Amino acid sequence: MPAERLKPHPTPRARTRRPVVPVLAAPTASGKTAAALRLAADPAAHGLEVISADAMQVYRGLDVASAKPTAAERARVPHHALDLVESFEPFSVAAWVAAAEAAIADVLARGGRPLVVGGTGFYLAALQDGLPTTPPSDPAQRSTLEAELAERGLDALEAELRAAAPEDANRAQRNPRRVLRALEVLRTTGRPPSSFPAAPARFELRTFVALPTPARLAERVRERVAAMVAAGLVDEVAHLLATVPPEATVWQAIGPKEIAPVLRGERPLAAALEDVADATLRYAKRQRTWFAKRPADAERHVDVLEALDAELLEWWRGA
Repeated sequence: MPAERLKPHPTPRARTRRPVVPVLAAPTASGKTAAALRLAADPAAHGLEVISADAMQVYRGLDVASAKPTAAERARVPHHALDLVESFEPFSVAAWVAAAEAAIADVLARGGRPLVVGGTGFYLAALQDGLPTTPPSDPAQRSTLEAELAERGLDALEAELRAAAPEDANRAQRNPRRVLRALEVLRTTGRPPSSFPAAPARFELRTFVALPTPARLAERVRERVAAMVAAGLVDEVAHLLATVPPEATVWQAIGPKEIAPVLRGERPLAAALEDVADATLRYAKRQRTWFAKRPADAERHVDVLEALDAELLEWWRGA
């Protein structure tokens, strides 16, 4: 059965003189890494180098839980924007955009061709539209919000944000770090982050989106969790527990936060793995909803990526 191809939404951007950079986007467990490797093996994609757009693959030591490309895969095709900071260090979308733009510029300067690959819509939107000119973080306000998060919970803070700035709440996608940052800006300035203009983007993006059906996503997520366990997920979380403080962002990642209680003797592994699968599937569905609409002019296909090699190659040639 051929893949279903969806026409781009009819809101094309004006042509610019910015370099055009291809982007491969899809929900988690759709086969993005493998698809990029297969594409790179085609002579038409000579010089392809991958720029990762994954919010958890930036952390060193979070390899299995983030489904980071293996050392062998990275030896086959150069990958950038991986392992940018230690697992206990803070990181921001601005830092990722800076790293991604620098890597893209370097690949282009060497005569290669970058392919941005990922599922973190917040990162891709910032790369495409430019970073908002919001003020820097306020440590005192952030400390207050972190205390409120511990006391009141994410639901209460997300509800506060949604009541004042629904667009920013939607963009935060219930990610605690993003919710806190949006509230920090709102409380400090009286304006939501979305009200601040964006700085000019350096590159023009052309995006290919794969949208597996919900049933296929559920199947792939179960396969992904089993593969993560076989690859050493539990040992990876044990190392994080021994080396990373509890307030570090990596404990928001799916996998570590569910497995840590197992290692503390608080619950059985089987139940935790069910939670990992359920949380991963909820995240994948949110990503699917995001990429079904954004960016508006993307080329979309309803299928997993291993069924879309011909379509991906055709798109690459014209991107």
